[in-house]
Amino acid sequence: MSAASPAARAAEHWTSLLAQDEELSPAFWERHAATLHDRRLTFGGRLSCPFLRPMFLDPAELRRVRDAAETIAAVGERLVAASAERPEVLDALGLTAGERDLVSIDPGYRTASTASRLDAFLLPDALWCAEYNAESPAGLGYTETLSEVFDELAVMRRFKAQWRAEYFRLCGAMLEALLESYREWGGRASPPTMLITDFHGVPTWTEFEILRDRFEASGIPTVIAAPGELEFDGRRLVAGGRPVDLVYRRALMNDLIERPDESRALLDAYRARAVCMANTLRCKLPHKKAFFALLTDPAWSWLLSDAERRLLSNHVPWTRVMAGGRTTVDGRDVDLVAFVREARPDLVIKPNDEYGGSGVALGWEASPDEWDATIHRALAAPAGAWVVQRRIPVRRETYPMVETPHRVVMRDMLVDLAPYVFRGRVAGFLTRLSSTGLANVTSGGGQVPAFVVEPLVEP
Repeated sequence: MSAASPAARAAEHWTSLLAQDEELSPAFWERHAATLHDRRLTFGGRLSCPFLRPMFLDPAELRRVRDAAETIAAVGERLVAASAERPEVLDALGLTAGERDLVSIDPGYRTASTASRLDAFLLPDALWCAEYNAESPAGLGYTETLSEVFDELAVMRRFKAQWRAEYFRLCGAMLEALLESYREWGGRASPPTMLITDFHGVPTWTEFEILRDRFEASGIPTVIAAPGELEFDGRRLVAGGRPVDLVYRRALMNDLIERPDESRALLDAYRARAVCMANTLRCKLPHKKAFFALLTDPAWSWLLSDAERRLLSNHVPWTRVMAGGRTTVDGRDVDLVAFVREARPDLVIKPNDEYGGSGVALGWEASPDEWDATIHRALAAPAGAWVVQRRIPVRRETYPMVETPHRVVMRDMLVDLAPYVFRGRVAGFLTRLSSTGLANVTSGGGQVPAFVVEPLVEP
């Protein structure tokens, strides 16, 4: 973030407004933490936001992010459509037999990802995307609620004396996207009864409650149930005694495959087109991290227009599926394994289909022996199970953070700005902070709300 940018000036001004006897005091934090708990802003039992400042971006930055994110989402949908005529797409993405079976089911409508999210780093002169979560990403209910909490703070009122600051209404945008997918599917119930489904024990269950309450306040009857609690009689899917029209699927496809008995009713109803499911199971194709390998490999140039190729060359890092053989790097023909071994400080190796940073190996943090072990593990795995990706520049900023016992410290944090894309349109952001090389709440990071800011009076 440039020192002269509106966002940087906004961050500096906000921090200067934090008062020792107010926002920086133990009494304030006690009240604020109680509010966070009351608003269900917890993840796995802990507060999701131990920070005292939002993330700021300006309208120009928002436009830059929107261009890249919406282009990637559009190409992802194009890839799904092309896979019907090009079975080699499934091979290139490394889909398993179980995944192939589920993506072969016709969901009854075209849009694969009603909701998706990019993991990205916004820099002063660039935006770099690490991966694309095309499968029902979490966090939007937490994010909007957290934004409301910050918008109600006294320091925000003082801040708005000099700045226009707006947060993103994600839940309403998500609901409209779900209803749009339902209409595309051919649904006619008015209003449709919605099911939010995932397996018990997931740390985001409190978010489902937030979303249910907001959807119902908008007039959409909504029930939360685990897949194993559902019933299907061949005609209607039933949750808690209520027939369901629209499924907001938060259960991951891998979990559905691994728990077939519990998932049977849901999948049978989907196969029978008795319900509209969003996201469809075909979203798995661009969800695979190998999607970025297709975007950056000249062999798959048919996926992109010339304009898209130019745009994405500045946003998507070189990526390849880990395998023996030759490939191209910056126009050079190389042996892939030898290149990966030699370029260790500039590369990341990660599973093709995991989340929360699981299994990710950062070359610049690994010893040569550790890196070799990671390479061997990737090559010994089933074909398409691992990818290698070029290291991307990351963003770091200083945030006021509350430690336990109460102490406010200025902490240098890695900042991951993850745009939500609902039916192809950027709707807002999940902004995660971490003091490590991985920015995600699952691995112990935290989140802050994102506000678009403009000065009320130019300096």
